[in-house]
Amino acid sequence: MFLIHIDELARLLKNHGVEAKLFAGDVKVYVNIVSLLDVSKLQTAHDLIAEWAALWQLQLSVSKCSILSVGRVLVKTDYCIGGTVLPHGTKCRHLGVIITQDLSPAVHINEICAKAHQRANRILRCFVSKDISLLIRAFLVYVRLVLEYCSVIWSPCLKQDIKSIE
Repeated sequence: MFLIHIDELARLLKNHGVEAKLFAGDVKVYVNIVSLLDVSKLQTAHDLIAEWAALWQLQLSVSKCSILSVGRVLVKTDYCIGGTVLPHGTKCRHLGVIITQDLSPAVHINEICAKAHQRANRILRCFVSKDISLLIRAFLVYVRLVLEYCSVIWSPCLKQDIKSIE
């Protein structure tokens, strides 16, 4: 049923020349801004989302929304949804992967490496048995999973990032 409702929003945004990516209840809106017309197009998209949510009596989590500008910022504009100004961020999380303004994977790699170290340390502290095969299985299930998630998207190319992962 939700797909039937969300499909209408995708069509509305597409009719106004706005690219949108939808996954479950998340909506990411993209516009290539080269003129003031594109700025108004993006604000119109935000207004459409707010109107659509009000029509279907859905609550928007405006506190989770932010603006991420990738590339050269020609026009620094404040955008709002339902009267709330959206903050400009330097990074955002999309399906578990951190995207930064410069599209560098370094921030994501640092975060997942820290998480992997925490999990590896917990395994060493929590397991009484020091059986190597058991520790390897626990590492593969709880640590390696974190390091390999969506690696095709954020694949490191700098030596320092590769070294961090290894």
